[in-house]
Amino acid sequence: MQFIENKTFDEIKVGDRADLTRRLKPQDIELFAVVSGDINPAHLDAEYAQSDMFHKVIAHGMWGGALISALLGTELPGPGTIYVTQNLNFRRPVGLGDTVTVQVTVTAKDAALHQVTLDCLCTNQDGDTVIQGQALVIAPDKKVRRPRVALPEVHLHDRGDGFEDLIRATKDLAAIRTAVVHPCDELSLGGALAAGDKAIIHPVLIGPKAKIEATAAQIGRDLTGIEIIDTPHSHAAAETAVALAREGSVDMLMKGKLHTDELLRPILNKETGLRTERRLTHVFALDVPHYPKPLLVSDAAINIAPTLQTKRDIVQNAIDLARAIGISVPKVAILSAVETVTATLPSTLDAAALCKMADRGQITGGVLDGPLAFDNAVSKAAAETKGITSAVAGDADILVVPDLEAGNMVAKQLIYLAGAEAAGLVLGARVPIVLTSRADGVLSRLASAAIAQLFVHSQQGEQRS
Repeated sequence: MQFIENKTFDEIKVGDRADLTRRLKPQDIELFAVVSGDINPAHLDAEYAQSDMFHKVIAHGMWGGALISALLGTELPGPGTIYVTQNLNFRRPVGLGDTVTVQVTVTAKDAALHQVTLDCLCTNQDGDTVIQGQALVIAPDKKVRRPRVALPEVHLHDRGDGFEDLIRATKDLAAIRTAVVHPCDELSLGGALAAGDKAIIHPVLIGPKAKIEATAAQIGRDLTGIEIIDTPHSHAAAETAVALAREGSVDMLMKGKLHTDELLRPILNKETGLRTERRLTHVFALDVPHYPKPLLVSDAAINIAPTLQTKRDIVQNAIDLARAIGISVPKVAILSAVETVTATLPSTLDAAALCKMADRGQITGGVLDGPLAFDNAVSKAAAETKGITSAVAGDADILVVPDLEAGNMVAKQLIYLAGAEAAGLVLGARVPIVLTSRADGVLSRLASAAIAQLFVHSQQGEQRS
């Protein structure tokens, strides 16, 4: 076991010195900003920093001061030291990638007060002085030797950062003409207008005009120049939107303030709806803080107890969406409670069949493996512990769940316990359908619209090919 040990006042001699070396990483700056609350853009905004006097992102000045404090508190004098005063002279900035060496040297001792004076010097990799100063401390009079405390792991995650990447990916794409169905509450109308502001969609608002305008007034938005199709109620709004999609006037639907069943009913109409040879399936796109990439979960909202053929469509729709958002060869984990084919667990039999269907070309564009339990689908360590050798295990892009109950639980647990942000899309109809929850905020609605836009352009590109 490693120990941390101090030097008592009597052990310290003038001329004693200690040093430590640290390389400045982006996470050092972010962690210091989180702890201190100092969000000066010179430290956190690369674009701003280029225009600032140093023309680069630099560390907080007190990051170097904190290194001096760490050296005093752990090495010289070490545990039991009490800070009295510290002065610092900041000579040069410390930039990302710079290596800083901190050195403290004892210059004087005061036996009456048990005080020690130390010169403090921080230099960079070129030997240039970046910080210089002097510390006055009360040195400990008792020997301390303790086990070195292991620091907790810290995982930094900008909430919704993965979704911001998706939104940025739509920057050069043409906006998609989108029927926004009954946007008569602040969230659904605000989300649609925000997507319009970012040129993700060209919104066509469908519903009672007076209600839509009243909602716009509540959120302080001007609807000048935005097309509104007046309908008497939400049922009529859904039917009108489906008719527009069927005739090719819009390329996407977006759910507003109405029940999902109310929107799906005209979509599923065999005569006038938007059905194709594919089953309609829902895909959750999740930005999970501790997962390094987008995670798709399907189906957690439409198909209650899917058959094998329906699961084939669930898998294919999810693969098509993953490819549209930039995953060239999606890795698909077919989930069950175990990772072995078991006759008494039908989901394991379906998983094995789906993998064979992919081998035979009945499912294309991705790599499938299953059955896999949730842990070894998303954790390489769990997969290795169980001796699973697989291109998918521990690195899944898509989780295909056994049924709606399992999928809904998986998605909601990731959202409410793991802090995931969720976007939602329904595929398998003639046009994609942005299907968000009433509780979803603007970012989720923007991300859903962005994913749908990427999907539409991907499909149009394939048709041209």
